[in-house]
Amino acid sequence: MEHEAQTSGTVLMVRPAAFGFHAEAAASNAFARSSGGLSTATAEFDRVAERLTSAGIEVLLLPDTPDPPKPDAVFPNNWVSFHGDGTMVLYPMATAARRLERNVDGLKAVLSEAGFEISRTIDLSPHEAEGRFLEGTGSLVMDRRRRVSFASHSIRTDESVVAEFDQALGYETFVFDAHDRRGQPIYHTNVLLSFGSGFAVLCDDVVPQEQRHGLIERIEATGRSIIHVTYEQLRSFACNLIELKGPSGPVIALSSTALRSFSPAQRRALESFGDLLDADIPTIEQVGGGSVRCMIGDVHLPRR
Repeated sequence: MEHEAQTSGTVLMVRPAAFGFHAEAAASNAFARSSGGLSTATAEFDRVAERLTSAGIEVLLLPDTPDPPKPDAVFPNNWVSFHGDGTMVLYPMATAARRLERNVDGLKAVLSEAGFEISRTIDLSPHEAEGRFLEGTGSLVMDRRRRVSFASHSIRTDESVVAEFDQALGYETFVFDAHDRRGQPIYHTNVLLSFGSGFAVLCDDVVPQEQRHGLIERIEATGRSIIHVTYEQLRSFACNLIELKGPSGPVIALSSTALRSFSPAQRRALESFGDLLDADIPTIEQVGGGSVRCMIGDVHLPRR
């Protein structure tokens, strides 16, 4: 299989219709808190979509439906990923409400209308029946060019499903541990690590000392410069960003909360890799427990 570009100029987003606090998901996501509601989240969503569009990023909108309620539908990156050879992967989700988000027919219609082709679908969702989960690019931080990925253990990231993903897509995944200050596994890898074409943003404070060197070595082997952030910056979603392909160069999308958390030196380092595009999404971050990267499904499919 040919290696693909790390970044995409097209993204999938799902405009929420029933956004809210999801208690079952919050059991493994220490970032989610109960406050805020749909109207604020919808306005925040529109802000992100408008900012991306104004930067020349193609935004494909998949509308959510209010019934049955899907409080986390704004985070489609967890249930689907798209790949340059025409493969679409569907993922097993840890909570029942999130499984309802897999609107495959609606998704295919949106992609087809935009001229994208799906030649193969890999459906990993049957693992749900056995209590094994892997939540898309939340669980897997991918180096698409080298076909390697990184995944931190949690209830949402099962090694046996990672192995099936690797076999199906020709990837090799480095699996490691990461815990918050209370000793709870970090719920998604993309909360502590992100990849651009030439950089990585990493919080290695949450990785056990005995695994830290090996992780950093593996990331450096991909040729990336690492921007190290603290646990406090991780809590501000500093790692939950995504590099996209703008018409005049790389665009790095992140939340205003994340951007404010960077020191001047860190910000300059990040700016050396692309134009920073931020949006203020406090309700989505505080109630949903995810940030801009989680809101974006980067589309790498071939076009007709």
